[in-house]
Amino acid sequence: MVGTNKEDLFMDLLNISSTALYTAFVLYLIATFFFGATIRDKRTDSKKGKAATIGMVLTVIGLLSQLVYFITRWIVSGHAPVSNMFEFLTFLGMALVLGFIILYAYYKLSFLGLFALPIAMIIIAYGSMFPTEIAPLVPSLQSHWLYIHVTTVAIAQGILGISFVVGLMYLIKQIDQTVRSKKTSWLEFVLYILFVFIGFVVITTGFNIANYNAVFEYQSGTQTITTEYHLPAIAAPTDGTLMTDGVMKPLFETPSWFQGEDAGRKFNTVIWSFISGTIIYLFTRLVIRKRVGAALQPLLRNVKADLLDEIEYRSVTIGFPVFTLGGLIFAAIWAEIAWGRFWGWDPKEVWALVTWLFYAAYLHLRLSRGWHGEKSAWLAVIGFGIIMFNLIVVNLVLAGLHSYA
Repeated sequence: MVGTNKEDLFMDLLNISSTALYTAFVLYLIATFFFGATIRDKRTDSKKGKAATIGMVLTVIGLLSQLVYFITRWIVSGHAPVSNMFEFLTFLGMALVLGFIILYAYYKLSFLGLFALPIAMIIIAYGSMFPTEIAPLVPSLQSHWLYIHVTTVAIAQGILGISFVVGLMYLIKQIDQTVRSKKTSWLEFVLYILFVFIGFVVITTGFNIANYNAVFEYQSGTQTITTEYHLPAIAAPTDGTLMTDGVMKPLFETPSWFQGEDAGRKFNTVIWSFISGTIIYLFTRLVIRKRVGAALQPLLRNVKADLLDEIEYRSVTIGFPVFTLGGLIFAAIWAEIAWGRFWGWDPKEVWALVTWLFYAAYLHLRLSRGWHGEKSAWLAVIGFGIIMFNLIVVNLVLAGLHSYA
């Protein structure tokens, strides 16, 4: 009876946790519209101020709601909820929102919410597409360094994510959209990648609602592995056999160079993400009849470019030392405890070092070579791209000691 009561309590807490996360997402979405209202030229300053205040209040309430999700999930799981892709990405989204709130308190820039909150929502929604079940920690994660190392890295990446948001805003504002050029093409490509993330969320949500499921079997050494596809199989596992009747047959097998656990299903998801993202992007282009960057540019007409440049730089100067602490120093200490060495050439460790070196180069070029403005903005965008590559591709595709993520 006691055990049943305890299980009921945990289920209630889990329901509260998931509801709180959904509430936070909805509040961020509503807040975005209020921040968008502040940039309309026809509004008076008093109306702009009121819209910004409402947007900020909703954002803070959303962050508190997400904090409720974090605490309740921690209580149920017994450990900090940052141990898998779902938990880490939702925490990363929360860190990015926190960074925005801090910057707003300092600069009072409501327009930043129009760009920062959608990026945070994309990250949270993307994370929510991964398995949300609470699972026991693998032995190497059963340490208090889980709280110290992973949360510090997530906070650092959230702050560096702000530099990406502001750098992207700078490029949208400053690049001449009246003529087609390499700059407009690269900027549009960055925006297109955001549509790919949105496409992943949309297509995964749709087939989850439809409860789509296809089972494959394939050989891995002497073992027969069973894997479930929750999207129609365009790419089957290498040497895989479809076991489910009445579903779409795969068009080809996953290339052997696509490595990692359950590579076929992941490769199939990548294909669907690009297909759905491309469709959404092209539909958007059809509706607005111009490049996405050109459509967004008028929103930043009254924003000072120098101010964006300053915020971007400050975000890196804060995020870089925090990442150094969490991504290198704390990581090395934990590696020594877990694996008996401070450093190895595990893919995750290598790309953490690549990330650190890139932002070190950013600061060097900014301070010694005078790379301000557009050059600096491109570096901020590329830097966060490296972070996301490390988070998504390295975690999910490249086999290594961090494959449990």
